[in-house]
Amino acid sequence: MSMFGNSHYRWRETYFVLFDSKRRPSLEEVQKVLVTLNENYELANLTADDAGRFESLTLLSPEDFAALDICYLSGQEVLEHGAELADDMESAASDAGEDVPTKRIRRCDGRFDVLHFERVSEFPEEEEEGDEMLDPGALLLVLGELAKLTDGIAVDPQSGSILSEEQ
Repeated sequence: MSMFGNSHYRWRETYFVLFDSKRRPSLEEVQKVLVTLNENYELANLTADDAGRFESLTLLSPEDFAALDICYLSGQEVLEHGAELADDMESAASDAGEDVPTKRIRRCDGRFDVLHFERVSEFPEEEEEGDEMLDPGALLLVLGELAKLTDGIAVDPQSGSILSEEQ
C-alpha cells in the first residue's frame, strides 16, 4: 500500500534515480543496502518481479518524521521523460554556467521514483511545527545509496539539480 493511502503522511516531493535498466538490482540487494543505512528504518510492502528484481517498497523513518515510496519504471516512457528532463536541466545549467550530464541522462532507460512523505501531526495546533520536524536525512541517504547501487544519477526534478552521481 502506498503512503498516499495513509492519512498520517502527506506527500512532499518526488525525486528520481536514473540508470541503465541492465543495472536494475534485486529486491534483496536493495533491502540489504537500505537496512544497513539506519537500524531504525522500517521496510514494508516489498515487491519483486518473478526474477527477484526490485519493483517497489516503502521505507519508514520515524526519527526523520518521513516515509519514502520507491518504485521502479523502465522503457520508452522513462527515455522520453529523461530527454525532457535533460532539456530542462541543460537550459537551466547553461544560464547558471553549470555542467549537467545530459547525454548520460538521455541514455537512462531505468528509473526509481522516490516519493518523499512527511508524517503529519494528529493535532492541528502542532501542524505549524511540522516543517521543522521533517528531516531530509533519510531521503538524501537513500537517493545516494540507490545511485551507487545502480551506477545512476539522483535528480531533484523540481530544481533540476543532480543530488548524487555515480560513474
